[in-house]
Amino acid sequence: MAEPVGVLVAEDQELLRTSLRELIDDDPLLSAVGEAANGQLAIDAANRLRPAVVLMDIRMPVLDGLAATRSICARHPRTKVIMLTTFDLDEYVYEALHAGASGFLLKNAPAGEILRAIHTVHEGNAMLAPEVTRRMIAGFAARRPRPDPFAALTERERDVVGAIVRGLSNEEIADDLFLSKATVKTYLSRLFVKLGVRDRTQLVILAYESGFAGR
Repeated sequence: MAEPVGVLVAEDQELLRTSLRELIDDDPLLSAVGEAANGQLAIDAANRLRPAVVLMDIRMPVLDGLAATRSICARHPRTKVIMLTTFDLDEYVYEALHAGASGFLLKNAPAGEILRAIHTVHEGNAMLAPEVTRRMIAGFAARRPRPDPFAALTERERDVVGAIVRGLSNEEIADDLFLSKATVKTYLSRLFVKLGVRDRTQLVILAYESGFAGR
């Protein structure tokens, strides 16, 4: 059996921190490897523990979650960060994703949704709460489009981008486009290089910013 996915819980409220740790440890495929009560402690814990996933409160004392996320993602590019907040304000979504976060959930999300988010981002996919996604799409639709970085892609590459924007997993993309999973992974690696993005989340942001996602 594979080693459980290590998760660091960075949350300033002790009660919620404990609840999240218990939730994670109840999943046999996950393990709560540590916790942090502020942003600086989250950075220190990430440096020491090298967790696969960090649940990060966006508003924390000493150093906020955005700054902590930026530091962790820069130092540990394989670590995935999911932002947790009671606020679903657009600017927090945008800043968190640009800081390197792979997901964004409200703290009142059901337990199953939180666990699903951890597994989803660990597998390399983005995870955004549905209500957050709707607001972000509406916000980007109102922005002035940037120059189209997708114009130089092949038709097949644009098909793959479209599938990613729709939130499909690698397996679903393979089924949808009649490709092998290995071919999908090759397309993703090529797209990341061509578009200058680090992961699927950054690709989705670019698709919305450029207007590609609204076509």
